[in-house]
Amino acid sequence: MFETLAFYFFAALTLGMAFVVVTTTNILYAMTSLATAMVFVSAFFFLLDAEFLGVVQILVYVGAVVVMYAFGMMFLNASQEVQERAHAPKIPALLVMVLAVVLVALLGAPFIAQYAYTLQESLSPSVDISNTKLIGYVLFSKYLVAFEVGAFMLLVALVGAIASALKKSPKKES
Repeated sequence: MFETLAFYFFAALTLGMAFVVVTTTNILYAMTSLATAMVFVSAFFFLLDAEFLGVVQILVYVGAVVVMYAFGMMFLNASQEVQERAHAPKIPALLVMVLAVVLVALLGAPFIAQYAYTLQESLSPSVDISNTKLIGYVLFSKYLVAFEVGAFMLLVALVGAIASALKKSPKKES
């Protein structure tokens, strides 16, 4: 029941942020909404008990959107389009903050209860292996050769990119 409600909640938030990305004309608002949508997508992974994928989703995709945000500010000078409203109504903003705190408390209570139960179980001698540790064990045992080959290919690509950048840069004549 809780997982279903949380799924619909995060789905609505994700679709809302995606709608803002598509409909807004300001690039900074669009990129902020895209980063927020990516964080909400990572919530689906946490709901599926795939913590590792949720964290990777946040680090990789939200990190890429933050880099796009920086390029958007530097190259498009879009920060001039953003207008601050000094006379924004304070009561609706306060109501939204109170509603957000109530929603977080309602939706977070089962997680806190489950965490307390999990903490109590973890103090007992029988402990299961988490998904992240299991991925680490499999990655560095069964797929060690593939992991090392992939790492070597990334190293070669990095050295090649640096070498090609050094060849193309004009030399200073003194």
